[in-house]
Amino acid sequence: MAFESLIIPFLMFLSRATTEELCPLRRSIDVLEGEYFFLCFPGSIQDNLRGKTYTVTWFKESEGKVNLIQETHRLVLNGRFLEFWPAELSDLGNYIYRLSNGTYNVTSQKWSLNVLKRSKDSCFNTNHLSRQVEDAGRGYTLKCNAVPHNKNVTITWYKNCNIYNSANEEELHFRSLTMEDSGNYTCVVSISHAGKAFNTTSTIELMVKDGAAEVVKLEIVEPGDIYVETQIGKEVILNCTVFVGYSDAAKPLYLLHWIDKNLNSCSESTKEEQSICEKEYDFNSGNKKYASKLLWIKTVTEEDLKYNYTCLLKTTNKAQFKIFKLKKGNPPDLPRHVFTTGIIVAIFFSLVPVLLVILSVIFRVDLVLFYRDITGKDDTIGDGKEYDAFVSYLKDSISTNVEERKFALEILPRTLEDHFGYKLCIFERDVSPGGAAVDDVHSFIDKSRRLIIILSQNYIFDRVMYELETGLHKALVERKIKIILIEYRLINDYNFLPKSLELLPSRRVVKWKEDKSLPSNSSFWKNLRYLMPVKASKSNIRSHNNSMSPTSAEETQATTVCSESQTFL
Repeated sequence: MAFESLIIPFLMFLSRATTEELCPLRRSIDVLEGEYFFLCFPGSIQDNLRGKTYTVTWFKESEGKVNLIQETHRLVLNGRFLEFWPAELSDLGNYIYRLSNGTYNVTSQKWSLNVLKRSKDSCFNTNHLSRQVEDAGRGYTLKCNAVPHNKNVTITWYKNCNIYNSANEEELHFRSLTMEDSGNYTCVVSISHAGKAFNTTSTIELMVKDGAAEVVKLEIVEPGDIYVETQIGKEVILNCTVFVGYSDAAKPLYLLHWIDKNLNSCSESTKEEQSICEKEYDFNSGNKKYASKLLWIKTVTEEDLKYNYTCLLKTTNKAQFKIFKLKKGNPPDLPRHVFTTGIIVAIFFSLVPVLLVILSVIFRVDLVLFYRDITGKDDTIGDGKEYDAFVSYLKDSISTNVEERKFALEILPRTLEDHFGYKLCIFERDVSPGGAAVDDVHSFIDKSRRLIIILSQNYIFDRVMYELETGLHKALVERKIKIILIEYRLINDYNFLPKSLELLPSRRVVKWKEDKSLPSNSSFWKNLRYLMPVKASKSNIRSHNNSMSPTSAEETQATTVCSESQTFL
């Protein structure tokens, strides 16, 4: 019995070298959740003790407690194997197996099993891969470490999560490693159990050393026939580029040139004299090296369009060609910045007239008054009229028209006459008493260029109604005067006025807004002056210059004649 207790550990030691790959005795093992996995002890121990009645028992140690593992549909005890169908996060812990014949026990070292979560963004978990560094230019075999003891499996290889090889092979063979062979290689092993498919994966990060000697294949970039569009009289440069290896590697033997006996090398001193020449230069892109042979044609002719320009690469293997053919292209389009600038300029100049029209409508009154002031135009000279306007207002001395009388006798003449230089005819002020009122009104209206009517609800019932009728006759029949209506107080209904007012071409109402209209630069006086005769005065220019401000411009916009005027319908 003592001999058996000594021989069992010895056999375990001998068998470790032959079974280590299938039954690893690593202290820590990582496995992905949801994948098939198994633990096992070396099979040679069981073979050498075949004649003995030894039993195998598996235990799990977790949180300081050692529990016997009972077989379930997911945890299967299969001889010397403990199989997980599949592994779950709850399987995290230490695992131990024990061989026993009832008298002597043999216990293995602990396996520390770590169950990792699957990555949602990749086909592998970065914590579940091994790294192998190899030299470029050497042969190499990549072996799948996920192959289970059951050989009835399907194996698929992936490189960087893209299918690389689906030939169901356990190994990938590289005759000569290159830098492009670097990457993450994942083998996915599929196996069936109890009518279900399970996978187990293994990922190896293969790193090919950058500075290693490497057998590279020299080749022309984009070989074959290339058509280059150009124009007669323009210059063109043809570029023939060859991949010649990697940085820090020995420069391979090759010959790159254009097939043309008359070609010379381009130089700064002779380039202007040559119609065609070639130039060679080398450059790097990352760790790759390239060589380029440029063919410079200074001026393209019709003959050049008929000629094929061939680039030849000679290596130790075989020659490669790249043929350039010139063809006449369409006239070049305008540069993007020129086209964009042209569109902007065209839109700008197309909008300028629209903006000018809008501004002229908004500031029409101001523009007209400004034009009158700077030109000094005066339409009253030589027209035979004595007054610029005859003022008609409600003259009955009743309580409701006291303010209207003050407006007609004080405010209106103070601004129009004293400030702007107009001459008004106000019946009570300018007509001597004792004469025939009807004849006097008729006479003074004839002497006036405008008839200003200060409207009110009682106006139609006053004796001044004769003044309106006379003015309407002069305006409509004789066409000797223009009528200006001033709404001193708000009037909701204009039906009390004669219907003949609708026939007036200048039927406009200027609204008085009390304190807001008092300043001489208010919209009321501007609109009133706009309807008055064209008459220049020094005070007009001074008043207009003082009134051209952002505030008055905005007020004018809101109260121009077009917006304030109402048509009597």
